[in-house]
Amino acid sequence: MKKHLTLLLLMALVSFTQAQQPAYLTKANIPYYEDASAQTDEYMRQRCVLDIYYPEGVKGYATIVWFHGGGLTGGNKEIPAYLKEKGVCVVAPNYRLNPQVKAPKYIEDAAAAVAWVFKNIANYGGDPSLIFISGHSAGGYLASMVGLDKSWLNVHEIDANHIAGLIPFSGHTITHFTIRKERGIPGTQPIVDELAPLFHVRADAPPMLMITGDRGLEMMGRYEENAYMMRMMKVAGHKQTRLLELDGYDHGMVEPALPLLLKEVNRIIKENKGE
Repeated sequence: MKKHLTLLLLMALVSFTQAQQPAYLTKANIPYYEDASAQTDEYMRQRCVLDIYYPEGVKGYATIVWFHGGGLTGGNKEIPAYLKEKGVCVVAPNYRLNPQVKAPKYIEDAAAAVAWVFKNIANYGGDPSLIFISGHSAGGYLASMVGLDKSWLNVHEIDANHIAGLIPFSGHTITHFTIRKERGIPGTQPIVDELAPLFHVRADAPPMLMITGDRGLEMMGRYEENAYMMRMMKVAGHKQTRLLELDGYDHGMVEPALPLLLKEVNRIIKENKGE
């Protein structure tokens, strides 16, 4: 009899817990440009859209903007499976790609997508003060550029310092190799110019956590350029720059890094609340 009652209580507890979990909704292919040119350009209509995945009926949640990788030449928007049903919203933008466009169109698109989130996330229940920017490889590069070079979001009357945190995964901190290729510069020739996150180190940037794969397995010095970025941010006076290296993982280090992304989001939320 006692075992039967215990089983019933456990089943009731599971049912209650499940009932407390919010439902999650996905809205796909939302245009993030508001100007008329985006409505007349077929390629912009195809690529300049985003998906939003959010908890229904919840207020004040954090949002992670996740930019896909693909070397600025390929890839498509995605909601990483690990980030689902974690109490956060995930926004996944597409952006235009080489060779259809060239720099700085990729960064312009990324900034427009982030600006859309700032201007619209409250309509879905999100907190505009808790917007985090992340992404892998080319997506990490775009996250860093939008967050560090304030000019891209200034166009949309958004202050990049209002970003709650930057968490690029294995992103270039030098000028991206596809942009160098557009200029006839080989991938083995590092460049740091206005299209390099390293060019825009500053003390007042949002908190920054860079994550890379193993330095011996990563793509062409990717760990080392992130390590230099960390060093120069600190030299510039930035107090919240960190770098994590995932031993044993190569450039495709997304899955083991996603829990670290959520951990950083929760850390910053608690810090903002003074906990």
